[in-house]
Amino acid sequence: MTTVQDILRYIETVAPVDLKMEWDNVGLLCGRSDKEVRTILVALDPFPHVCQEAVEVGADLLVTHHPLIFEPLNSVSDQTATGRAIMTLLANDISAVNAHTNLDCAEGGVNDTLAKQLELTDISVIGNAHLLRAGNYESTLPAFIAHVKTQLGCQGLRYVSGGKSVCRVAVGGGSCGSELAEVMAAGCDTFVTADVKYNQFWDAKEMGVNLIDAGHFHTENPVCAVLTDKLQKAFPDVHVILSKKHADCVNFY
Repeated sequence: MTTVQDILRYIETVAPVDLKMEWDNVGLLCGRSDKEVRTILVALDPFPHVCQEAVEVGADLLVTHHPLIFEPLNSVSDQTATGRAIMTLLANDISAVNAHTNLDCAEGGVNDTLAKQLELTDISVIGNAHLLRAGNYESTLPAFIAHVKTQLGCQGLRYVSGGKSVCRVAVGGGSCGSELAEVMAAGCDTFVTADVKYNQFWDAKEMGVNLIDAGHFHTENPVCAVLTDKLQKAFPDVHVILSKKHADCVNFY
């Protein structure tokens, strides 16, 4: 019998807990550790519609990148999205585990997957935190922007030109705009990340770095398919399903 605890132990070999940031919340955040697992649903976020999908597919466990509970809760009720998600899971005896910043930093995790999705070569780790990755890709900036949009399936993206062709590319899935100085120090001319602030675009332009914001969902979501595959191979008797209903809620007019 495979239990939630068995799955969690495996996930922690893929994304060791000691790689997580101090402020993060990872692991088993809802449900029973001893529950038998026959079906797993994998998604980026544990939003209410994803939790409902877990019910519909008969999942015993929901595995996500982002945590179900991130900040301390004052209540669990139908008045908040988090409350509704927790209530749905508990009412249907579905456990929820996640690997967040530990999966960002892990070998083969969010950022290695993003680098490979963008077809970078000679991929290496940037910095002591093991968060960012860098790789080679020779292109003009317009051609590379089109490549990023296609490879990640973005509806659109934001960017600023640093006045250079693309040669050495840094990637940081999710909100990594604050790592711009480290990217420049590593000798990268281009940086693909998300949630970039207005002043960070100006900083990049002044520093001569091509900065591309491809969206939080689209820069992190590729790891879900990788995690689904890893779980299926590790637990062949368990049915592992990649969410079909979760998508980016951001639209472009």
